[in-house]
Amino acid sequence: MYGYSTAMEPGDVLARIASRLKAVGLSAHAASLAAGKPDALRNLRRAVKKNGRLGINIETLTALAPVLKTSVAWLLEGVGDPASGNLVRVVGRIGAGAEIQPDFEHISPGSLYEIEVPFPVSRDAIGFQVEGDSMWPRYDPGDMIICWPQRTSAEDVIGWEAAVRAADGKRYLKRIQRGATSGTFDLESHNAAPIRGVRIEWAAEIKGVVRSGQWHRK
Repeated sequence: MYGYSTAMEPGDVLARIASRLKAVGLSAHAASLAAGKPDALRNLRRAVKKNGRLGINIETLTALAPVLKTSVAWLLEGVGDPASGNLVRVVGRIGAGAEIQPDFEHISPGSLYEIEVPFPVSRDAIGFQVEGDSMWPRYDPGDMIICWPQRTSAEDVIGWEAAVRAADGKRYLKRIQRGATSGTFDLESHNAAPIRGVRIEWAAEIKGVVRSGQWHRK
């Protein structure tokens, strides 16, 4: 991971870095300092000029990506959303054993707070804080699961762990299985009895997990 990439054009990488510097309103020096590498961009430019593709160090791009609110993949090859960052809107809690009865719709524009996560995410990513221990050891209380807000058909997540909202408004983090009755689903836990015959109003694939203690509230 921390070597050099030869699958891209170094001039394009520097151009993408420059565009993100402009977008976030930082100078090259300020971005380098924020990345913990005071001479990163100056050295990167010199190395590219001298060595061409061998000058693109993945370790440097990994440090710069969160500062530039983008992803390493976009800096390196222009892949994905250039404005991905590492901030996630936390919109509520989700039950892994605990029953969560939300008092607001979790896919509304509002949120409880924002957190900083240790990897780039889509701008529209949302987070749920895990409550309860029925999914232990896969998930611990206080873990943050990251999802996209777009509705996913429950049929598409059968056999997978997913965030769901049941017809009674409760949110769960469970493995989804087809129910005995048409239109219903069974919600399975790792160390608790399944919840059977649930009608699901909203489902979302889990795109990432940030362990308790590894995310920071902004």
